[in-house]
Amino acid sequence: MMMRAGYADDLQLAHVLADQVDALTMSRFQAMDLQIETKPDATPVTDADRAAEELIRAQLSRTRPRDAVIGEEFPQTGNSSREWVIDPIDGTKNFLRGVPVWATLIALLVDDEPVVGLVSAPALHRRWWAASGSGAWTGRSLSKAKRMEVSAVQDLADASLSYSSLYGWEDRGMLANFLNLTKQVWRTRGFGDFWSYMMVAEGAVDFAAEPELALHDMAALIPIVREAGGEFTSVTGKPGCTGSSGMASNGHLHSAVLTALNA
Repeated sequence: MMMRAGYADDLQLAHVLADQVDALTMSRFQAMDLQIETKPDATPVTDADRAAEELIRAQLSRTRPRDAVIGEEFPQTGNSSREWVIDPIDGTKNFLRGVPVWATLIALLVDDEPVVGLVSAPALHRRWWAASGSGAWTGRSLSKAKRMEVSAVQDLADASLSYSSLYGWEDRGMLANFLNLTKQVWRTRGFGDFWSYMMVAEGAVDFAAEPELALHDMAALIPIVREAGGEFTSVTGKPGCTGSSGMASNGHLHSAVLTALNA
């Protein structure tokens, strides 16, 4: 695979980090002594979440000491135009229940723009990654990779939609519009979390949407979707990760989906 020189080292580092974290998280997946707590926002966190983020932060402090680090479980460190954004386990509820759909998300933002993204789902034996200008790829390693492209579907009636749940749509007052959208498409499936967006990048799903996303939930997804030829905005159309929600599509459907959601 070809690699744009500007971010080749950063993407390679993301792979090294993911290799180390995969070993850690898999050792705790389905562990009988997994420690689970409830955070102030009522979401669960495990000892694996915290250990994974600590591992990545320790490695970045050695290899990229001038860069800032933003994670889900610990306060931001550093102040730089280069920011690593980490979600140690995206899909913690799946992780703690033994469902294999969870992943570590690693992103690099430069001047607030996501330029490197890596998603590693070791329990699924899958990994996806991209750097700006270098295409989107999936495989077990940099040397054994397949390039990804979004689908060519252009009509909602032929489209496959993936989502996570209905709760957030109701909270935003968009549930009626979302349910109406589900009636306009060919197929709906609740694959959820990172997986919905990776399947958009692979062309297996035509668009995915979530009404509530934090920066660490989506930063790594954006370069992958974009480099596969897709588009990523908030559900109201704000570009990239500037909103608090996410909508990714193959590009052809983006305007129609936004219109339906914001009718």
